[in-house]
Formats: sequence, C-alpha cells, structure tokens
Amino acid sequence: MRPVNLIPREEQPGVRRPLRGGPIAYIVVGALVAALFGVTALVLTENQISDREAEITRIQGDVAAAEARAQSLSAYTQFHSVREQRVATVAGLADSRFDWERVMRELALILPGDVWLTSLTASAVPGAVPPGGTEVPLRAGIAGPALSLSGCARSQQAVAGFVQALKEIDGVTRVGFQGSSLGGATGATSGGGSTTSCQTKSFIAQFQMVVAFDAAPVASEAGAAEVAPAPAAEPAATTPEGEG
Repeated sequence: MRPVNLIPREEQPGVRRPLRGGPIAYIVVGALVAALFGVTALVLTENQISDREAEITRIQGDVAAAEARAQSLSAYTQFHSVREQRVATVAGLADSRFDWERVMRELALILPGDVWLTSLTASAVPGAVPPGGTEVPLRAGIAGPALSLSGCARSQQAVAGFVQALKEIDGVTRVGFQGSSLGGATGATSGGGSTTSCQTKSFIAQFQMVVAFDAAPVASEAGAAEVAPAPAAEPAATTPEGEG
C-alpha cells in the first residue's frame, strides 16, 4: 500500500511557501517606483537649473567685460568716424574742384588775334559773380561751371571763328551765343547796361557768349573766379572788306 503524506504542501519541510499578497502590494511597489522617478527627475532638474544659472552668470560677466572694453575703445571709434567724415569731405571737394587754370591757359592759346575781350568771368555755379564781374544772362541756365565772355571782334566772321575755337577747349560742351552786333546798330551791352568802349569802328562786332562745361561736377558751395577785364584795345586801322 502506497504511503500518502497528508501534511499540506506549504507545511511540508523544505518546500518554499508562496508569497501571499494582493493588489495592495503592487500599489505600494508602484508608488515607491513613482516616488523614485520623481526624486530622480527633481534632482536632475535642480542640477540643470543650477547649470543654467551658472552659465547665465558667466555670460553676464562676459557681457560686462565686453561693454567695459567697448567703452574704453569708444574714443578710437569716434576718432575713426571723424576721420572718415573728413576724408569724405576732402574727396568731395577734390572731385568738385574745377581746373580754371587749365581753361584759362587753353583760352589764351586759342584766342584769335582779331578778337579781344572786355570782360571774362568764370563761375562754378550761376549767380556766383565776384565783385566787378559780369554775368551773361544765358549763364543762369547752366548749372555747372561756365565762362561769361564779352568783347569785340573785327567782323561777324571773326566772332563765328571764335565760337568754333572755344569748342576746342577741353571739357567745353556748348557755347551759348547771347548776341553780336556791328557798330552803328543797337550794340550788346555789359551787365551794367552801358555799351562797352571796344566798339570804336562801324565794322567791329560786339558780342556776349557763355562757354559751358556741363560734364564737370557741380561745386557744393557757390564759388567764382574772376579774371580782370582786358583793357579795350584800339584795333589797327584797316579797311573792312567791301569798303573803298
């Protein structure tokens, strides 16, 4: 007959007893795990906040140091700005400066022997007439540098030749002709309104004209240069063509 052990299995020696628990045990374990994760997350968050605060403090220190350095160099920055402004001003003046010396030299070279001037005024802008200067009315329509010329020639043909010669001056873009009249007619007048003394013969033509340099830069400030009026020379006595 087979022996039968009537002792319950969990009461038998050497047999591990099963753990007894219910849902409460799992709840407790879950709560502990959640608390552990919470504490870990809190510690990590506090560490990150501390790191960010330290970084902010460092950045603020760098900014303060950079501002202090910039403040110490502000004098050099101001000096550089003033220097740039002065360089720009000098460059602008150099660009707007017109070479009147060259123009006068070329005018002296092309001036015909049968033409003489009674008034020569050079101005950078219209209306900038120096004391004693004379401006031809056509000058008001020219924005840049121009010459206002008044004088006499031995004939109308000489006046026309002088106009063509003026166009040979370097930089001349146009020659404005105010008028020309022979002796005995209603003569051209100077800026003061009186007839000039160069028209002493009936065949002598008196003229006024403007020589424009439109391509030249316009000066930023009004300025003018005057050449002293040439003395009225008495032309040599000649018999004009067509007269006996």
